[in-house]
Formats: sequence, C-alpha cells, structure tokens
Amino acid sequence: MIEGLFNSGSMPVLERMAQFTEQRHRHIVDAIANLSTPNYKPTDLDVGSFQAALAKAVDERRNETGGPNGDLRVRHTDQLRFEPDGIETQPGFRNQNLLFHDRNNRSVEHVMKDLAENAMMHNAAIEMLRNQFHMLETAISLRV
Repeated sequence: MIEGLFNSGSMPVLERMAQFTEQRHRHIVDAIANLSTPNYKPTDLDVGSFQAALAKAVDERRNETGGPNGDLRVRHTDQLRFEPDGIETQPGFRNQNLLFHDRNNRSVEHVMKDLAENAMMHNAAIEMLRNQFHMLETAISLRV
C-alpha cells in the first residue's frame, strides 16, 4: 500500500525529471569548467528525447490503467538508460558552436543558458515533489 502512494500520480514523473536534470547538470558544469581547455569537446544530454520518452511512458501508463496509477516504465533512449534507482547516461557531443583555433567549440552564452534552463527545470521538479510529500504528510497527520 505504501508503495502505491509513491508510485502513482506525478511522483514518478517528477522523480525522473529530477534525476535527468541532476545528470545533465554534471555535463553542463563540466563544460563551464573546461571553457578554455584546448581540444575539449563539451557533452550534453538531449532534453527533447528525454521529454519524448517521459511523455510516451505517461501516455502508456494512462492507456494501461485508465489513470495516473501504476508503474511508470520509461523506455531507454540513445543517451539514457532508466534504472529503478536512477538514470545512466551516454551523453553526446554538442557541436552547435564555432570551432576556435584551440579546437574548442565553446560558447559561454549557450552554456549559461543551458545551466539556467536546467536549474529552473530541476527546481520546479523538486518543488512539486516537495508539495506532493507535504500533501501526504498532511493526509497522514489528519488521519491519526
């Protein structure tokens, strides 16, 4: 019964979102730390494929159960393997910038934009999870 409280509704979706943003944050911070490193090729995770895989898993769960309950089975992508306790990543190289004379394709603006977007997505997921736990806490305290 307790497992059903944590494996229903938006909690598993928010948990996966927090796990993804945590993993992506590591790659973004690595790119920032190596902005001036010669021959460095920054890596990143594809947000679009993660969102598509998550949306498909939510739709499949909804079609199977008729609602938001049941296991959320997110299928692996080229860059992401969804394990029960986290996400394993195989990031791709980002090749969206100009290649400088030191063979580094840095762009402070792009990296900082990605950092801000990722931080907002992570904070939103954590805040919504916190609200879910607060609602559970309230329901439990009113029951006793």
